[in-house]
Amino acid sequence: MTEDDLRGLIARVKGGSLSRRGFVKRLAAVGFTAPMATQLLAIAGASPAGAQSVPAYRPTRRGGGGALKVLYWQAATLLNPHFAAGTTNQDAGRVFYEPLAGWASDGTLVPILAAEIPSRENGGLAEDGRSVTWKLKRGVKWHDGQDFSADDVVFNWEYARNPGVAAVTSGSYRDVNVVKVDDHTVRIEFPQPTPFWADAFVGGTGQIIPRHLFKDFAGANSRDAPANLRPVGTSAYRFVSFAPGDTLRAELNPNYHMDNRPYFDTLEVKGGGDAVSAARAVLQTGDYDYAWNMQVEDEILKRLEAAGRGKVNIVEGGGIEFVQLNATDPNREIDGERSHISTQHPAFRDPAVRQAMAMLIDRNALEQFIYGRGGPATANFLNNPPRFASPNMRWEFSIQKANEVLDAAGWARGRDGIRAKDGVRLRFVYQTSVNAPRQRTQAIYKQAAQRAGIDLELKSVTASVFFSSDVANPDTYTKLYADMQMYTTTMPQADPERFMNQYVSWEVSAKANNWQGRNIVRWRSEEYDRIFRESQGELDPVKRAALFIRMNDLVVGSNHIIPLVRRPTVSASLNNLRHVLSAWDLTMWYLNDWYRET
Repeated sequence: MTEDDLRGLIARVKGGSLSRRGFVKRLAAVGFTAPMATQLLAIAGASPAGAQSVPAYRPTRRGGGGALKVLYWQAATLLNPHFAAGTTNQDAGRVFYEPLAGWASDGTLVPILAAEIPSRENGGLAEDGRSVTWKLKRGVKWHDGQDFSADDVVFNWEYARNPGVAAVTSGSYRDVNVVKVDDHTVRIEFPQPTPFWADAFVGGTGQIIPRHLFKDFAGANSRDAPANLRPVGTSAYRFVSFAPGDTLRAELNPNYHMDNRPYFDTLEVKGGGDAVSAARAVLQTGDYDYAWNMQVEDEILKRLEAAGRGKVNIVEGGGIEFVQLNATDPNREIDGERSHISTQHPAFRDPAVRQAMAMLIDRNALEQFIYGRGGPATANFLNNPPRFASPNMRWEFSIQKANEVLDAAGWARGRDGIRAKDGVRLRFVYQTSVNAPRQRTQAIYKQAAQRAGIDLELKSVTASVFFSSDVANPDTYTKLYADMQMYTTTMPQADPERFMNQYVSWEVSAKANNWQGRNIVRWRSEEYDRIFRESQGELDPVKRAALFIRMNDLVVGSNHIIPLVRRPTVSASLNNLRHVLSAWDLTMWYLNDWYRET
């Protein structure tokens, strides 16, 4: 499909000769997904982005549903979404805090604290692409009875962009300006025409905290706010108790701003354990209603499903399980900081070593014997929506070629079989979280690496520690105080902009930002930075997609990032639980509509 063809189809939608659904189907045939198609229509002013794309809600009264019991085998450790570096902490915060809008499974926007989704038709989207105006829902109250207003929205912008706060969400707010129009209207202003305007205050990074409880903790003392662990939000559930690393409890909010919601009287989010035990607790014993992130061998999941109590939910998105090769030196300390940005990794600075490492992991084996439905092999970091998936990247598993590459680069085997060059030995600490598929992946990688003269020391960190935001803990994944590590990163929006900003130079994780920067591998490229900034202002969807493909090729081609398998959202639920899931947002993104069918 050419640029002219695309513009012609959009013109037909505007003129009424082609339906919105027909437009989406036409684009799907050439590789566009519904998320991208609907955003194109919104940008072009041909259709609002806010079609209600959530299942019908059946309950006719608030409460009466008893207890909802949820298992997160990676336990949450904090409840302030602005400090939530890991998915479990983001989800825990989302139990209480809400954004202006969230992403449905088809990539359309659904209003939550907003009265409507901005569009050209309602005057919310500026024709020049330089601003978006949000109208806020009226009558919304915080759990303590205070009114929610535009002041809270503006405060969250000021809070997140303040370097003293060191918020992990800062990338969504740093480069925009937010203006209070009136008590129920805010305008977000962009420094340039901006194709992806639905970032600030939307989805996982858009959760809004109350100004009246955080305004005195909006700087270097931000971590001292009592509300960090005792949240007061606007959601369907109010805070009851929280034991970090263990259990979160909540109760029905009788004053929730959506009718007949929530259905459940109480909510328990139990943390800890392991993924297999969580799967059994839902699919086999039925002790829990829902279990998050079934990172379990697919063969085990199929056996558990056979019991007939529950089902496995697989929702396609942009998640990716991948390996990072540290661009810096984790064993050298500068000003109290290891993996300092001024250093280079002694071995991974050599492209030949990185190339060999990329050849030594058998992605087909990971898909076939471990992940199955939950992990198709991939050579790309950016895989979805399909329009953004690069056709240029390839992966190859070859121990022979890895040896040839290392031989040619002068890395010779010593008496113990480990290669070395100029006093640097190819012996690496390879860390990940405690999880059976990940430990199996580590073992597969280690075995192949040994045959190439590389020794991998396997390190497994308890998930609640590995994904913690504790700035004092040396084993968190954001510090990367190891040579290499592996985990899944999720794509929380139906657009790649925020997903791909984790490789720009200004997002480097460092002591100065409390290791909250999203560029954890600390890879830097002036070309990548330039292309990313260009993409932020490119309104032409075809040209913009090409820019993201180039970004993917740069970072994957460096071999500092080694994609392994795509990770759709995989969860388990009882057969009678009716939930609203989306791989473009958090698990709890529309918790208000969960109910049990009786």
